[in-house]
Amino acid sequence: MSSDEELEKLRQRRVAELQAQRAQQGQAAQAQAQAEAQKEAVMRKILTPEARARLQNVKLVRPDFAEQVEMQLIQVAQTGRVPLPITDDLLKRLLAELQSQQAKRDINIRRV
Repeated sequence: MSSDEELEKLRQRRVAELQAQRAQQGQAAQAQAQAEAQKEAVMRKILTPEARARLQNVKLVRPDFAEQVEMQLIQVAQTGRVPLPITDDLLKRLLAELQSQQAKRDINIRRV
């Protein structure tokens, strides 16, 4: 075998690996998009428009906290522990309760 043939085989193998990797990434992105769409559909069912707007505002400021709130809202709604749809006032109370449960961030500035 000549070195050109070996190089061509290596190139073909590498191209095949890259194509397989792209396909896997595409499938993962598609699955994530589908899960996000399902979550949004559930949130539309369980939240009033005002409550959805408030949650979107929270998501802009603290995306990780908003994600946690969304998961908890879905769980609470599925178990029937809150009346549906969740109003803005109820969401405010739930947000305040969840915020108080989280560890407080203390920022200390020491001057040397």
